[in-house]
Amino acid sequence: MKIAMIGTGYVGLVSGVCFSDFGHEVVCVDKDPEKIAMLERGEVPIYEPGLDVLMAKNVEAGRLSFTLDLAEAIKGAQAVFIAVGTPTRRGDGHADLTYVMVAAEEIARTADHYMVIVIKSTVPVGTNQQVKQAVKKANPNLEFDVASNPEFLREGAAIEDFMKPDRVVVGVQNERAAEVMAEIYRPLYLRDFPIVTTDLESAEMIKYAANAFLATKITFINEIAALCERVGADVKQVSKGMGMDGRIGNKFLHAGPGYGGSCFPKDTKALARIGQDHSVPMHITETVISVNEEVKRRMVDKLLDLCDGSFNGKTIGILGVTFKPNTDDMRDAPALTLVPALVGGGAKVRVTDPQGRHEGEALLPGVHWVEDAYKAAQNADLLVILTEWNEFRALDLKKLARKMATPRLADLRNIYSVKDAKRAGFEAYDSIGRAGFVKADD
Repeated sequence: MKIAMIGTGYVGLVSGVCFSDFGHEVVCVDKDPEKIAMLERGEVPIYEPGLDVLMAKNVEAGRLSFTLDLAEAIKGAQAVFIAVGTPTRRGDGHADLTYVMVAAEEIARTADHYMVIVIKSTVPVGTNQQVKQAVKKANPNLEFDVASNPEFLREGAAIEDFMKPDRVVVGVQNERAAEVMAEIYRPLYLRDFPIVTTDLESAEMIKYAANAFLATKITFINEIAALCERVGADVKQVSKGMGMDGRIGNKFLHAGPGYGGSCFPKDTKALARIGQDHSVPMHITETVISVNEEVKRRMVDKLLDLCDGSFNGKTIGILGVTFKPNTDDMRDAPALTLVPALVGGGAKVRVTDPQGRHEGEALLPGVHWVEDAYKAAQNADLLVILTEWNEFRALDLKKLARKMATPRLADLRNIYSVKDAKRAGFEAYDSIGRAGFVKADD
């Protein structure tokens, strides 16, 4: 089957590469000449483990290609996926559907045969129906169907998620569209991965409801962590005890500096706006959004305490700035709240991140980038673990402590323990939802 993928961002590129690995002929199209030139050279414009190898394999096999020409991409295609950005619209929290609607209208003006137009982008409930009407208006004679196929890819594990999904959600209006979508996902169906086929509106809602629920779990455990610090409990033990309950599960119960990334922030805001527009306020989701911002601000206070009440003149090392490990994505990362607060408070900030520098240099002005954790610690007054990259999980803490002017550690991912920090020679240690120490209280 021939598939056209409009958009070569994170979702579009990963999906296009994986569909080609299923055996489909896939043409990825984008308006950015630089990005298409990179892809044609075999360079991947995003960081996702394994994507470069899989892309090269399918380009070499002749199943995957890239173009700026939409007409070329959709010629003979049975399905055309729209996988463009839907960022939060400035001012009102709505998802900005500009790119989706432009893509739909361009398909309508170019297409001359039956196809299924598949919305892969995350869009508010009712968007697929809007796309259908827009295409009809732009080309009344075009025979087509619209399908909703939201993505559930975790950055850093996207290929695994695509190839071995918990479920695939497909929203359709008739059997003809359902058959096309079933053929696209046939390799997964044959391996007994669940395919949930439903109506358009339910498919759209599943995406928002799932992300809002996961964001709620993260925010809930972060609130519990704050209470644990006050009452002397250990949030890691609390999370473990909660997660053993089959009704709750242990995923997304890791306390930290707040959620970020490309999905949770914008999707929770969009769901809140959808609720307001339909006079069904999403009170829980609205509270999650508010509390998550409070969590990030609380981290600033935690660092301030470790700096004796002032950042001015302090040298602070930051380990990790991407919103999670195994990605270069910094969208809504906690670092975008914490680091500017440090710089604004007069601190000299050193940053290291395995993949974050490319985006981080523009987003975090006023910092000095270094190669590794040990250079970040040199003569520092405080070291902060902000992203739990693997290379930060087995650091030589004694070596770090010896390099620092005042050996103090803020472990905002709960990688280490009080025992680890004391044994290494740190004079102060703090984490999330657990007891810390300062030498004077030891």
